Amino acid sequence: MPDTRFSTEMIGGVPIVTAPADIDVITADELQAVLLDTGRHGHATVVVDMTRTVSCNSAGLGVLVGAHRRALAKGGELRLVVAAGGAVARILTQPALDRVIPSFDSLDQALAPVAAAAIPP
Repeated sequence: MPDTRFSTEMIGGVPIVTAPADIDVITADELQAVLLDTGRHGHATVVVDMTRTVSCNSAGLGVLVGAHRRALAKGGELRLVVAAGGAVARILTQPALDRVIPSFDSLDQALAPVAAAAIPP
């Protein structure tokens, strides 16, 4: 059962997963469970709010990459909200994940492309 430290809410039909301060081997499994659950409910695009997260180890990064791949296969993507210049932003640049998984400075920015894509031309 997913840990409640990963709260999930829906905004505009998009699931928002709020991550805790630390993502380590134990919490990475919990994050994976939450992300798999959102995928099972038919959500191709998921936003992970990591603005409160100060550390994320390789297990957590692996979970994020796997979730992004699954989302892409369903026609969506994983979107991260990270504090600009924060620890997580620096962590994502080392393996160049910031070039693979879209990252945004705010929740509004992360949701804007989803809302724009939902509006027919």
